[in-house]
Amino acid sequence: MNAEVTPGSTRAWVLAARPATLTAAFAPVAVGTACAWRVGGFRWDAALAALLGAFLIQIGTNFANDMFDFEKGADTKERLGPTRAAQAGLLTVRQLRRGIILSFSFALGTGVYLTWIAGPVVVVIGLASIAAGLAYTGGPFPLAYNGLGDVFVMVFFGFVAVCGTAFVQALRVPDLAWAASIPVGALATAILVVNNVRDFEGDARAGKTTLVVKLGREGGVREYALLLTAAYAIPVIMLLLGWTSVWVCLPLLTVPWGVRLFRSVMNDRGLVLNGTLAGTAKLLSVFGVLFAIGIAL
Repeated sequence: MNAEVTPGSTRAWVLAARPATLTAAFAPVAVGTACAWRVGGFRWDAALAALLGAFLIQIGTNFANDMFDFEKGADTKERLGPTRAAQAGLLTVRQLRRGIILSFSFALGTGVYLTWIAGPVVVVIGLASIAAGLAYTGGPFPLAYNGLGDVFVMVFFGFVAVCGTAFVQALRVPDLAWAASIPVGALATAILVVNNVRDFEGDARAGKTTLVVKLGREGGVREYALLLTAAYAIPVIMLLLGWTSVWVCLPLLTVPWGVRLFRSVMNDRGLVLNGTLAGTAKLLSVFGVLFAIGIAL
């Protein structure tokens, strides 16, 4: 991969942006928009602005992770995951820092528009999301290095993203959105768990104390199972509570896929888990679309 990408090129920036991870930004906005639609508050302009802002924050966070992990020595030549731009010499720390500033600055630009629509609370949400993106692997207490990465993903890719998207359209957070946040956040966290299960030995050597490093590999496998279970249970619970129609159970069509991914996390090691990680990201995307359609219907 490195031989095919010229340092400083557009392809190097695309690689550092990690397009495959953007499902974690798309799914919450889709589900939050469906919740707004359900309560009669859908606004296409706010939905698009929220999606653009989510993509920009995700990309800025990816740049920050690439830079900070390289600086802390967590990314080495022994890395099992996809190529990282700084470690591979494709982008310098200075270039990544500029990318972080630009991504977050443009995200703030979308936040200005959303603030005009929904009020100053959007500023709080946006600044908190950017701060958390930087604190994930940077700062004096990096979340990912202290076992809090999973909590960060659940909160910001689940509750904040889904409820925030619903709020900027409906100008309130429907109860439905709080519940709908759980499956989205759970599957986004599951992506991180695959990454941490794959890398737990290298992370331990680098002093990156992820939750999987704390719990051990088997603990990480159990966490992945728990997250999948939560994701598939919530639509059924929403149906039983009478909040939505039977269409909300559309995501259950992906259960066999989820089971195959779980078996891979449980049995596979090393580079094979890169495919499992990508599969979990795709599962989040498909689950999110089906969930959004089910809620809207």
